[in-house]
Amino acid sequence: MFSIYLMLIFFLLTPLVSPLFKFFKEKANWVLAVFPALFFISMMMMIPTIQYGPKIISLQWVPSIGVNLDFVFDGLSILFALLVSGIGILIFIYAGSYLKNHPLISRFYVFLFIFMASMLGLVLSDNIILLFIFWEATSISSYLLIGFDHENPEARKAALKALLITGLGGLSLMAGLILLGSITGSYTISGMNPVTANSPLYGLTLFLILLGAFTKSAQFPFHFWLPGAMKAPTPVSAYLHSATMVKAGVFLLMRLNPILGGTADWHLWVTLAGTTTMLTGSVLTLGQKDMKGLLASTTIIALGILVTLIGLSTSLAAKAALVFLLVHSLYKGSLFLVVGIIDHETGTRDITKLHSLTWVLPFSAFSAVLAAFSMSGFPPLLGFISKELLYEAKIQAPSAGEIILITGFLANAVNVTVAALIAIKPFLGRKKKISHHIHEVPFSLWLAPFLMAVAGLLFGFFSDSLGRLIISPALAVIHAEPTVVKLKMWHGVNEVFLLSVITVLTGIIFYFLYPQFIRMAGKLSRLRRFSISTIYERFLTGFQKFSYRVTVFLQNGRLRYYLMSVLIAMILLVLLFIFPFSEIEWKLEITDIYFFDLALVVLILIAAALVLFTSSRLTAIVALGIIGYGVALIYALYGAPDLAITQLLIETLIVILFALVIFRLPNFRSFSGKLTRWRDAFIALASGAVVTILTLKAGSLQFHPNISGYFLEKSYREAYGKNVVNVILVDFRALDTLGEITVLTVAAIGVFALLKLKRKQK
Repeated sequence: MFSIYLMLIFFLLTPLVSPLFKFFKEKANWVLAVFPALFFISMMMMIPTIQYGPKIISLQWVPSIGVNLDFVFDGLSILFALLVSGIGILIFIYAGSYLKNHPLISRFYVFLFIFMASMLGLVLSDNIILLFIFWEATSISSYLLIGFDHENPEARKAALKALLITGLGGLSLMAGLILLGSITGSYTISGMNPVTANSPLYGLTLFLILLGAFTKSAQFPFHFWLPGAMKAPTPVSAYLHSATMVKAGVFLLMRLNPILGGTADWHLWVTLAGTTTMLTGSVLTLGQKDMKGLLASTTIIALGILVTLIGLSTSLAAKAALVFLLVHSLYKGSLFLVVGIIDHETGTRDITKLHSLTWVLPFSAFSAVLAAFSMSGFPPLLGFISKELLYEAKIQAPSAGEIILITGFLANAVNVTVAALIAIKPFLGRKKKISHHIHEVPFSLWLAPFLMAVAGLLFGFFSDSLGRLIISPALAVIHAEPTVVKLKMWHGVNEVFLLSVITVLTGIIFYFLYPQFIRMAGKLSRLRRFSISTIYERFLTGFQKFSYRVTVFLQNGRLRYYLMSVLIAMILLVLLFIFPFSEIEWKLEITDIYFFDLALVVLILIAAALVLFTSSRLTAIVALGIIGYGVALIYALYGAPDLAITQLLIETLIVILFALVIFRLPNFRSFSGKLTRWRDAFIALASGAVVTILTLKAGSLQFHPNISGYFLEKSYREAYGKNVVNVILVDFRALDTLGEITVLTVAAIGVFALLKLKRKQK
């Protein structure tokens, strides 16, 4: 429960961030880092308890529809919560120095607080509705973070791209989760039973949920939004790529694997998306000069690897995915922050222009080398164990093992190349005279990448404890059965080890061929117009032009066309979506109709015809008044005197106003031709017919018992009123009536102000 309160505190703290910065000034980042640190400690304290099973906390929210604040603490949620909060601590500390003296730094921390709380809520949610709410909150807060440099049009463009793609996936996910809840009969993940492929809605549900997960985790063909997110400040890039937003889709697939996984459809579509993404990321990576671009492309590779392993649905693949998830979070976060330091000090991220930085940035160089070793899979780092598990899982793939293995080999080799590029090119070289403004960064900047890089080394030494305490409970969640994980550094010289050695050698070869890759990418740059990103840009531009034309066509400034559009839309919607799926009961009883009722109806019809065929506006106004007074008499005859009085007053006011305002205008029939009048007549008749049929349909429906008896009983006994209508207005729906009075009052004040303004202008 303490952890849940801490997560809620993140949201509540957002208004206090700016005062904290004013009070603590340069130390504010350390103070703010205390809150994720407390959450991290609380998660660490829960590790012993989850060895005996998950812990669920439920708080009532909307119990009438079965939606509560359900949170689950198990191996998978705690692993992700540790990554989000643990790396979040270091990002908080790092960002304070990186954005030092930035005028909007307090706003940055507000966005970061919201984002972190949203991610923690997402990974801890047991209720799928709550999970979706946090899912969308991560999309919105990441949009704010990516577009933090709002004066840069490229940053705004990248933020919008990320929001549109992940927002589209969010809508799909919402529909999929609702279908999943309907199929399983539960909206809590822990209460769901596995859904088999025999279920008639399995295919649709799987498609919608996978679309949501793939857009969030940048799977092909939605991968193109991820490199654009590099326009965000480096702390944001490091956080998004290492532990948070892009891993949300991976988390969702892991969480739902026991419910939707294990089928042929799951294996086909998830592994296909993963391997295609791996291959796409590998092709995109080696043509990059920008160091953040290199790391972003390898994140696409890593996400493809994770999704492929989840699609295999084997215990070994799930274990490899969990270990690689941890390894990737540590080395990628460290390398991104090192690149941020280099950019901060040199003003460039072009890897071909950097060299000899070891002499001025020794701690950053050490962190980069250590993280690069983990990324390449060198012992004794945890990355070595991870790479061997990856190959072992791919070799034992139940189907398409050769394709998955070859694609995985290429992806791993490219990772080795990028690791070498980041660790060698910027830092190696003879000691030369460096620009005087480049110097070792403050402790708060190099601490974060250093600790993440060292963590990869320490986890390698204590891999057995890591497997037993962290990986085993998480694996038990993914496969819904207790599993003991033993991680060992050395398994001898075998097929997997030989593949690891060949991977490193191939990566080194690619490293020396890097200049050729750059030249090749330059020659192929003209093909970018056929890329998915370019297609997206063209589609967005075309959609904006189409929207503009539609808006100009519909919003033409003429009230008669607005009314015509609304009426046509109503007619089409009713004809297409209501009539085909419903039956109309024609119950017309004319036995109780008296002579004066019929006379009133005839009078109203004659007045309506007069409105249509007269050429005089005054005559039309009088005829409209007759229609209104006729309706008022009908109200009075059928026992609604209140409505009759209201109708009489309104009709009188309308007739007077129309007579005063429209009397001097020209005859309106001269503005429309014969064809136009026939068109308007057809629309009017169709609208009247549709409304009449809908009224008949509404009269034949009875979803709930009548409540008129309740009002008759309670009005006099409890509200002390004999007029039921007045009691309903004043007591039962008093707030509604107050709202209407408020609206009328505001409108009256507005009219009075306009009249006063006109007098002053005169």
